[in-house]
Amino acid sequence: MSQSQQSIKSQFPLADEEEIQALVALDNGTKPVEHFFQNPEQSDYKVSPDGQYLSWMAPYQDRMNVYVRHIATGAEQRITSRTDRDIPGYFWADADRLIYVQDDGGDENYHVYTIRRDGAGERDLTPFPGVKADIIDDLKDIDGEIIVGLNKRNESLFEPYRLNLDTGELTLLAENTDEENPISDWMTDHDGRIRVASRMKDGVNVSLLYRDMEQDDFRVLQTVDFKNSLSPLFFTFDNQQLYMSSNLGRDTSAIIRYNPHTAEEVEVLYSNPEYDVHNLHYSHKRKVLTGITYTSWKRQMVFLDETVERIYNHLYQLLPGYEVALTSHDRAEQVFIVRTYSDRSLGAYYLYNAATGALTKLAEVSPALDENEMAAMKPVTYTSRDGLTIHGYLTLPVGVEARNLPVVINPHGGPWHRDSWGFNPEVQLLANRGYAVFQINFRGSTGYGREFWQKSFKQWGGTMQDDITDGVQWLIGKGIADPARIAIYGGSYGGYATLAGVAYTPQLYRCAIDYVGVSNLFSFMQTIPPYWKPYLDMMYEMVGHPEKDAEAMRAASPVYHVDKITAPLFIVQGAKDPRVNIDESDQIVKALRAHGVQVPYLVKANEGHGFRNQENKFEFYKAMCGFLRKNMG
Repeated sequence: MSQSQQSIKSQFPLADEEEIQALVALDNGTKPVEHFFQNPEQSDYKVSPDGQYLSWMAPYQDRMNVYVRHIATGAEQRITSRTDRDIPGYFWADADRLIYVQDDGGDENYHVYTIRRDGAGERDLTPFPGVKADIIDDLKDIDGEIIVGLNKRNESLFEPYRLNLDTGELTLLAENTDEENPISDWMTDHDGRIRVASRMKDGVNVSLLYRDMEQDDFRVLQTVDFKNSLSPLFFTFDNQQLYMSSNLGRDTSAIIRYNPHTAEEVEVLYSNPEYDVHNLHYSHKRKVLTGITYTSWKRQMVFLDETVERIYNHLYQLLPGYEVALTSHDRAEQVFIVRTYSDRSLGAYYLYNAATGALTKLAEVSPALDENEMAAMKPVTYTSRDGLTIHGYLTLPVGVEARNLPVVINPHGGPWHRDSWGFNPEVQLLANRGYAVFQINFRGSTGYGREFWQKSFKQWGGTMQDDITDGVQWLIGKGIADPARIAIYGGSYGGYATLAGVAYTPQLYRCAIDYVGVSNLFSFMQTIPPYWKPYLDMMYEMVGHPEKDAEAMRAASPVYHVDKITAPLFIVQGAKDPRVNIDESDQIVKALRAHGVQVPYLVKANEGHGFRNQENKFEFYKAMCGFLRKNMG
């Protein structure tokens, strides 16, 4: 056993590094795992506010760091040197400074760092141990300041601070002291003043708060049950009214205009009878609404502005066959970053000049992958046993007939999330290894309206799992899936669904892979991060109450049903995961091994809720492919 293996075993005695390496050796795919999961050569391009510089992320010692280039001269340099972990996100604070965030090994307690475009002046602006920082407003039109949320005074509550980028001075903008009825969200107007907030009320209701001036006290505009949404997006350009996403009086969320002085909806800008609509876009420079986006089976756009529509139509002509998104621009809105993508390609970044129409390619995101060798992601629907229409995506290996195939069922995390059309490296890796992949937007998946979402309440392991089971039976009935070669793999809630699948329908699955998944609903509720605790009453209503619903929660916790599990399981966990504590994986590994079930267990000490460091991803996905090959053929 190597020194590193001994170290893992001493910290995490249940981990089985020798078995993991044996699985890694079994992967024999035609395309290396590294090609799917290596850090991009260049990604996340942005343009500086003055339009003079480009920034992007690229590897340095196998970690994603920030680089800057002067557009006119081509002079470039790396300005950050993080070697512990990829930088997960950054932005331009002004023409001279950038901001990035970083946590410690996946603990999600993000700190905010500033650095100048020449690499000087790097500084941790929130150097508070155990404190998590959120960006509330990057203040695009105001130099030298940003607004952050910190749980500095109470680990369960976030409060807004104005942060001076020169001095590091923090100015508290509003207090959040009521643990029983905490404020969960803050929003600024176009002048950077905190004037809107959302307060949790009695654990299951949400009050919309408003004030005319930042020095005023907040007043309640409207209180709704959490099942109803009244979500502020931004102010009208005169700072007098609000654009919102709301499902009040309707099943799907629509974009509306709301008058806070009368507490009334005054206009519906756009609604869709089938899909929730949440995103409204505008021009910072011209102060006009530009478009609405929502997701059906793929991203849809509704244009509200001729200028932006003309730009997009020009880009569609220049880049046929790809989805196009404008991801960054200068303050003058003349220099744009364009990102392309499809279901078979991570796409490329381009520099676009709106005045001249010139389009310059900056970088391919993943040049190691030939999109002609990647698999198409097709939308499908089927009917659940109780009559619901369930949407999903089916990806088949390239050049293979959709007949009697080995299939990996891949339920998404969340669970109040959804799968959508686009490039997914996990799916493409599995297709490359010869497996069909089925992704299911089971009940509770977001985007399909309130009723569909609410049908998931207290249905972990129940009708939510039935939707997955019905999808498997649909694949078998269509002749697509070989019933003897079906695996299930998922992360987070998808990991829970994986464990539930092999516990409650053991006859369906040949093997299973659980990635940072919940195994015990009781311990999951007890180990959530402190800043989730204000939402516990909501979680009790959505998942179950550990006392009132104890019998149902026990029935829905796979750890109590390991005697029914016969399929080989592979379990993967990040030791610093703040959402799904490592105990969730430890306890089911112990229980399964006590019942004689084969359970290789991969633990990474420097990871959280999902692996970020590429060497850990390489090992995991090679072991996954080896595990599937061993058990599925």
